[in-house]
Amino acid sequence: MCGRFTLRTPMAVLAQRFGIPETPVWEPRYNIAPTQPIAAIRGFQSNDVPLSDDRGLAWLRWGLVPNWADDPKIGSRMINARSESVHEKPSFRTPFRKRRCVIPADGYYEWQTSAPVEGTQRAAAKRPFHFRRRDGEPFLMAGLWESRRRGDELLETCALLTVGANALAAQYHDRMPVILDEEGAHRWLDPDTPEARLRELLVPADPEPMVAVEVSTRVNKPSIDDPSLLE
Repeated sequence: MCGRFTLRTPMAVLAQRFGIPETPVWEPRYNIAPTQPIAAIRGFQSNDVPLSDDRGLAWLRWGLVPNWADDPKIGSRMINARSESVHEKPSFRTPFRKRRCVIPADGYYEWQTSAPVEGTQRAAAKRPFHFRRRDGEPFLMAGLWESRRRGDELLETCALLTVGANALAAQYHDRMPVILDEEGAHRWLDPDTPEARLRELLVPADPEPMVAVEVSTRVNKPSIDDPSLLE
């Protein structure tokens, strides 16, 4: 799964890569948690031509709220979508066909559960690790977004797609985010990509460029968001 991630990559770098004309103000984030606003790239075709003027780099609340849902709190339970069933689940199948996005991150957190010490009453400890690329380049994670309007209130939300873990991630958890290469990200955003080709992208990422680094347990508190978390 993916329940927390980081984004320090400057928005200008992402804007240039995806042909986005304007970028929002963005401070580096070290502990992005569900229900918080996150940056998402949406609405671009593979040739970088925007579909409309109001699309590009958007702020979306993490936790997808279906447009039919009465209570937006449902989003806290829908931060991830399983890639194996995303095309058929009522909450995700329409966004999968029509509202896909790419969520940049320079790393994500996962927790490894350590066995308790034999003969003691101590509970198993959870050790946090930060997954990142060795070369420092950002991950491009596959996502879905949804729009829900009630009167004058517009709520735009998103979910990350997950897949079975690769050889590295499987040492810590059985799931991981769907991570796309740049060509795959453009294909994911292209509204004309057939469903069969979209599903070809929903595979575990190559573990070779990735590394997992143990980090401070202070990351367990979403309210803490500073560079020391990665030390």
